[in-house]
Amino acid sequence: MFFLLSRVMARPPIAPTRFDRDTAVQDVGGGRYSIRIDPGWWIVRGPNGGYVAALLVNAMKASVDDPERGLRSLTIHYLRPPAEGPAEIHVSVERQGRSLTSVTARLVQDDKLQALAVAAFSKARESAELHHAVMPEVALPEDLPSRNANPAVPIHSMYDQRPALGAGPWSETLGTQALTGGWIRLAEPRALNDALIAALSDAWAPAIFAADLARPTQGVPTIDLTLHVLTTLPLATMQPDDHVLVIFRTLEAREGFLEEDGEIWSRDGTLIARCRQLAVMA
Repeated sequence: MFFLLSRVMARPPIAPTRFDRDTAVQDVGGGRYSIRIDPGWWIVRGPNGGYVAALLVNAMKASVDDPERGLRSLTIHYLRPPAEGPAEIHVSVERQGRSLTSVTARLVQDDKLQALAVAAFSKARESAELHHAVMPEVALPEDLPSRNANPAVPIHSMYDQRPALGAGPWSETLGTQALTGGWIRLAEPRALNDALIAALSDAWAPAIFAADLARPTQGVPTIDLTLHVLTTLPLATMQPDDHVLVIFRTLEAREGFLEEDGEIWSRDGTLIARCRQLAVMA
């Protein structure tokens, strides 16, 4: 009777989204994973850095092979933009401790290194907690219109973006601060996981585009991206179709480079992750 009841109550399998398909990795042995770079995630000259990050995270997570060890730290250096088509990610587990695993990964295409990553995956630990970060008060996503920064850029159609603070490419007037943000989720929603949080860390339009500059920049290619994930994913308080609130700001830009800091929040005010990148003002 229990067996029959369990069968009735079992949830149907969740169909993979386009994000899942386009960030899938296939184990080909020896720490190597085959991937395909899809042009649907393109920006100006190649794939978005967050999309590349998601591919690298999926390969590293497959090597860790422990669902309890979630992504905690990720740093990627982008050497050159990959082209559309097949590529490989070569992963090395550098150390596996009792609760934390350190991993490196190299994205290789046509025998050329495209991106280099190092990450830490860990189980949650019992510890004291401190919560001084405060999510800004903004309108809820259902009360805001969905707007794409530039419909001509392929990746923008992959996300549902709802600007909520600062300015940006969608604004008629720019501000004095390089500050922007709002609610974002995939256009085809799926529950937040390690790969998706990596993608979201670089999915919003750069904060520098919100500032009224004497010499406007046309592009902001990422040199390096660092992400710190502060909670285990998926969050029990989030629904699969929930938006997250992202906030990005740039305080300094000089000599052709800029720093951008970001925060990713859940609707209930949980700070999910922080990120930072160094980028070129092209």
